[in-house]
Amino acid sequence: MDCKIVTIPGDGIGPEIVREACKVLDQVGKVYGHTFSYTEVLMGGCSIDAYGVPLTEEALNKAKQSDAVLLGAVGGNVGNSRWYDVAPNLRPEAGLLAIRKGLNLFANIRPAYLYKELADACPLKKEIIGDGFDMVIMRELTGGLYFGERHTEEVNGVRQATDTLTYNENEIRRIAVKAFDIAMKRSKHVISVDKANVLDSSRLWRKVVEEVAKDYPEVRIEHMLVDNCAMQLVMNPGQFDVILTENMFGDILSDEASMITGSIGMLSSASLNEGKFGMYEPSHGSAPDIAGKDIANPIATILSAAMMLRYSFDLDKEADAMEAAVQQVLTDGYRTVDIMSEGCKKVGTTQMGDLIVTYIK
Repeated sequence: MDCKIVTIPGDGIGPEIVREACKVLDQVGKVYGHTFSYTEVLMGGCSIDAYGVPLTEEALNKAKQSDAVLLGAVGGNVGNSRWYDVAPNLRPEAGLLAIRKGLNLFANIRPAYLYKELADACPLKKEIIGDGFDMVIMRELTGGLYFGERHTEEVNGVRQATDTLTYNENEIRRIAVKAFDIAMKRSKHVISVDKANVLDSSRLWRKVVEEVAKDYPEVRIEHMLVDNCAMQLVMNPGQFDVILTENMFGDILSDEASMITGSIGMLSSASLNEGKFGMYEPSHGSAPDIAGKDIANPIATILSAAMMLRYSFDLDKEADAMEAAVQQVLTDGYRTVDIMSEGCKKVGTTQMGDLIVTYIK
């Protein structure tokens, strides 16, 4: 297979971690007979420095012409006045919003997986962790409360703010289809999270999810209220496979799930459109304080690249190989500084990438 990938290294540690992910992808291509070609574009602070805007039309068009996008990280310290003493739409992070909108990326996938080698970093008790957990949160990304009509006004001398939560059945159906498709690649279990005991939008959500479920008879479907889900994530995380939910609930639950893994440096993510196209990025930030020091953890970006193989290219075997290589490196005791523990061998960004490459054969 020939795969055209746009890379957006971005700011801070972004160039370092994207470089390592591409190195691992190239090894996968060598072993499995694929070709990965890369076109690099600027986004974020580096684009502001070069062009005065966080994302140019040319960069967006190149992304649209690719098969997938691999992103590092954007932004810097808020105290960096040349990037932040400007209007919000000209700040580095505005590039992220613009590219998501321009590529119609409505489905956000956030895995939360606990490696047994990192179990001591998990804040939950060992009896709760059990044999670990492996879930993905499927979050609707472009609708709901964050994108509804809003206004602030004064009513009878009292300030009043209004935010509107709106979903239509088409928006719900397309994110549900993505969740069920992903469940078919996993353990075939979807838990749809809503607040159907209170919200009309949630009652519609539940009805449409049930309609979609009929097309996936192999997948077990459950419904869970969002407050109960928040409790269950810290009481019994092992019960979850695919969590399907709307924008605001997903924003909150995915952050909760990321914390129980113990290290955000290990967490990948993907944002997909209605086809196979996606943008893949680590869940962590640009960490400008450690940029250029060869100490950043590239694993989240490498795992994001594995998600790209799985969801944009249907290369499940190759994605499995990348994930297995990461597992083997951890099993053999290699750690970057953020996940270092007693008795392990500390390595830098480049060496971690090199080690993962050696396990893909």
